[in-house]
Amino acid sequence: MTSVASSTPVLGSASPALSPSPTPWTLATAREVYDAPFNDLLFRAHTIHRAHFDPNRVQLSKLLNIKSGGCPEDCGYCSQSAHNPTGLKASKLMEVDEVLAQARTAKAGGATRFCMGAAWRSPKDRDLATLTAMVEGVKALGLETCMTLGMLSPSQAEGLAAAGLDYYNHNIDTSDRFYGEIVTTRRFADRLETLGHVRAAGIKVCCGGILGMGEAADDRIDMLVTLASLDEAPESVPINMLIPIPGSKLAEAAPVDPFAFIRIVALARIMMPKSHVRLTAGRAAMSDEMQALCFFAGANSIFIGDTLLTAANPGDDRDSSLLHRLGMTAEVMGEAG
Repeated sequence: MTSVASSTPVLGSASPALSPSPTPWTLATAREVYDAPFNDLLFRAHTIHRAHFDPNRVQLSKLLNIKSGGCPEDCGYCSQSAHNPTGLKASKLMEVDEVLAQARTAKAGGATRFCMGAAWRSPKDRDLATLTAMVEGVKALGLETCMTLGMLSPSQAEGLAAAGLDYYNHNIDTSDRFYGEIVTTRRFADRLETLGHVRAAGIKVCCGGILGMGEAADDRIDMLVTLASLDEAPESVPINMLIPIPGSKLAEAAPVDPFAFIRIVALARIMMPKSHVRLTAGRAAMSDEMQALCFFAGANSIFIGDTLLTAANPGDDRDSSLLHRLGMTAEVMGEAG
């Protein structure tokens, strides 16, 4: 009789899932890792995660919509696009004092990073004084700051950096090949250009994508290859699951297979080992078990609160309960990177 030990491959020997990471990454090498047996993939991702992070800590952020609706971009997934009849009305940019009040509440709720998003193609220079005042005020509260305002010019990025902005979020959404199927009012290269301006200004980069827009697995993988192949990988990598918005072009999109989603989280951790991998939009539709596997695979950052821009988020009670059941705790200031 053949023993179990003799018929079971030894981890770390010739297993492709555990072989050293290639440099640079290509679609072919990343696809090989992605296609590994699920347990091997998660083992490798979790091992790498433990080498760089406390696996029982999660970074908490709060996202505030400081200006909603009326965006001229035609992103097929977005409730705030003027091209999508979602019923969302455009609002004016919030006042600084109102933003700071929300930031204080977020800090009291355990957030260490406060993110501010505006539905613009790009900010107007006349708004920069208000935006920089928001950054300065939030930093004075002892929070990390993040903004997502659309495309930036070099001078705008430099102005935000001078105010002390820590992170700038600008997702590439998907692969270069598939990008035109989702957005036609800007190019994939425009996204990369803004990331270059942000990095040159000395601001940390927050950049990821969305799963479930009709893309193929290779598009999801190639998105990560693009990010991992930048001169410096993003410090923060949001992995979003599409929330089908009534009235948007993707309102009838089929849901993402949970295991396919977890595989991308694991691959992001393997390809960008020192980055915070952010479990972002779509968590309200995820089971606790799915989120737990995402944390095991290397996700270590979430947004707290009942809403995420205009969409539902699990809420503080459910998040607190889940983290407690998993024996996980929130990062405190100074631990987040």
